[in-house]
Amino acid sequence: MYVQQLEPVAGSLGLSALVATLPLLTVLVLLGAVRMKAHRAGLIGLAVAVLVAWLAYGMPLGQTASSAAQGALFGLFPILWIVVNALWVYRMTVRTRHFDILRRSFGRLSDDPRVQALVVAFCFGALLEALAGFGAPVAISAVMLVALGFDPVRAAVVALVANTAPVAFGAMGTPVVTLAQVTGLPLDTVATVVGRQTPLLALVVPLLLVWLVDGRRGLRETWVPALACGSAFAVAQFAASNYVSAQLADIGAALAGAGALMAVPHARRAAAEPVRAAVLTGVRSDDLDHDDPRPEVVRAYAPYVLIVAVFSLAQIPAVKEVLAKATRTFDWPFLNVGDPSGDPVGGNVFSLPLVATGGTLVLLAGVGTAAVIGVHARVAVREWAATVHELRFAILTVTSVLALAYVMNLSGQAATIGHYVAAAGAGLAFLSPVLGWFGVAVTGSDTSANALFGALQVTAAQQSGLSPELLAAANSSGGVLGKMISPQNLTIACAAVGLAGKEGDLLRKVLPWSLGLLLVMCLIVVGQSTPVLGWMLP
Repeated sequence: MYVQQLEPVAGSLGLSALVATLPLLTVLVLLGAVRMKAHRAGLIGLAVAVLVAWLAYGMPLGQTASSAAQGALFGLFPILWIVVNALWVYRMTVRTRHFDILRRSFGRLSDDPRVQALVVAFCFGALLEALAGFGAPVAISAVMLVALGFDPVRAAVVALVANTAPVAFGAMGTPVVTLAQVTGLPLDTVATVVGRQTPLLALVVPLLLVWLVDGRRGLRETWVPALACGSAFAVAQFAASNYVSAQLADIGAALAGAGALMAVPHARRAAAEPVRAAVLTGVRSDDLDHDDPRPEVVRAYAPYVLIVAVFSLAQIPAVKEVLAKATRTFDWPFLNVGDPSGDPVGGNVFSLPLVATGGTLVLLAGVGTAAVIGVHARVAVREWAATVHELRFAILTVTSVLALAYVMNLSGQAATIGHYVAAAGAGLAFLSPVLGWFGVAVTGSDTSANALFGALQVTAAQQSGLSPELLAAANSSGGVLGKMISPQNLTIACAAVGLAGKEGDLLRKVLPWSLGLLLVMCLIVVGQSTPVLGWMLP
């Protein structure tokens, strides 16, 4: 058995923590300063983590490699298995032009650009985040807003800011699933605490969006539909994450928000022409005036209905029990790790949920989608292969980052950093969301930030007497606010609306909102760590 050490470097916790941070510093510097491609930075960071584990911590090279392999497999399945299948469904709708029909349908819901921003960027963007995540919501929402006549810069800013509240439960709950996996905390517990933090953002973001679209006038005239949308979203996200399923949290929230928005009479009324002229300064797509047959509109919505239906069925206790029987749990080969006290760690055992995982359920819904929208089996398979090819660099990035995280966690590097950071004491509650925010700002992924810092947050919480569940959740909740300023998301947004090379201009527009909302989240977490808001936690 390899037993983790907390102070392997000269018997000093400070020096050991400094050495343990080298893999993280390598990734952050290569991404932020050198501006290296994420997949290359991830691989180099992984190499540094392996060297630190082997040379500084004395972890046998075979066990170090085995740790990295386990992390890479977890990155492939279930994380990327979800992303690939979700984007496959989207690609099929684009191929059959049912996505264009869906876009025109959204354009007809309301003539008010402020409400259109809520429908497309906040509600539909949240649904896309629930299904795929990883930049897809920003790109697709921004393109749709430009087609509706939004100025490209405004469309990109709105899409980036909207992509906050749903991120922690995005890609069928992948960030919280990863957080639970790397921390050893129960998924239901982690999801419950996150579900008592991010819904508070959902109350604010729609109001912020109408301000971004039309300033003070927009807030004064459309605060009612914005508040109705945000409130319904928040309540649904809280209820689903706490009492139903983390995987369904964003789907339910997106549908509830859209339903509430359309139920407000003001939201469906046409905007006055001066408002449209002032807000829609871009070029409106000509095909928006095209009338689509009702059956085709129904088929355009069918993929999302199928996904909701499949996931809802999977939550029925009897069905859930049958699906769980396909899960395979086994001792991970060439790995035998003990914590500093000598007790075996959870990473020695690996669970492979073959059927009861989001990616498989999305795959089943995708097969139904192909049948409903008329995609031949051969074409569907070709589109799936094309999706894998399109995501090849993202696949390499995620697997390398998860491999790095597993090496750091199992070798004891994360525990060393956590013990050192615990010296912040009560101030740790304030800094915890900042760490998640910083991780997502650099990696572009709440999943990656949770993998990198989740175990560290739990260790620091245990050492400082704070709730491990609270700080783990804070890592994810704070992280969602770094999404809008991450280089990857800024690049995606600029490319989607034809502003390539303008990432710096976009960053200056969204950074104040990112920092302002981060401060709000930090205060929420501090409050929840004390009796002031402690009653909010389970």
